[in-house]
Amino acid sequence: MFNRNPFSDIPPVVKYLLLVNVVMFIVAMFVPVLDSYCALYSFRSPLFKPVQLVTHMFMHGGFWHLFFNMFSLYMFGRVLESYWGSKRFFIYYFVAGIGGALFYLLVKEIEIQVLMSSMSPEAIEEVMRNGADILMQGKNYAMPELGKLNLVLNIPCVGASGAIYGLLLAFGIMFPNVEMYIYFAIPVKAKWMVIAFVVIELLLGILNAQGDNVAHFAHFGGMLIGFILLMIWRKKGEV
Repeated sequence: MFNRNPFSDIPPVVKYLLLVNVVMFIVAMFVPVLDSYCALYSFRSPLFKPVQLVTHMFMHGGFWHLFFNMFSLYMFGRVLESYWGSKRFFIYYFVAGIGGALFYLLVKEIEIQVLMSSMSPEAIEEVMRNGADILMQGKNYAMPELGKLNLVLNIPCVGASGAIYGLLLAFGIMFPNVEMYIYFAIPVKAKWMVIAFVVIELLLGILNAQGDNVAHFAHFGGMLIGFILLMIWRKKGEV
């Protein structure tokens, strides 16, 4: 009875996702340059690579970022994988995560276009050519327009949050009346929590909350793409 494996109730896809995320976090602590290859950069950044649409989901900005994402993956993911089966869960997780990343990059591209519309071609070329290297030296342009464009272009997005928010939405749709606890004390039904998160992430993304360093549109995008996928499956009678 006391020898029971504490991980025996975790289905395989969730288990391997937890393991890979933790391993990547530890490796990145000793190989910081990994961020330059695996984090998600703007389409226009010289550091962008298509594989980053997947790899950014296994990179995290700190212990608590990793902890809360993995805790949510454990809480919601094991229920959904047990309910759907591993194949469907695997597909949903990565469609939500990659879809959230693409939605985030689309919004970022719109922001870049707005910034570039008021800049000279020479200034844009300067940021495109040298901006990434300047940021890697811990510096940025003194001119506000150049500095802001450089940050939007070359500050990457990391984390599994797009996929995690997709899981949260799926949980709220599949089990709408299950009670969840805010701060482990305040009970609220899953459907109301999901609606609150959708509204909050959309508003924070639109307001572009300064200084919070959170990719709100990746969260919202993960929920949006997850919702679309669930509706497709429901129309086909698959969930």
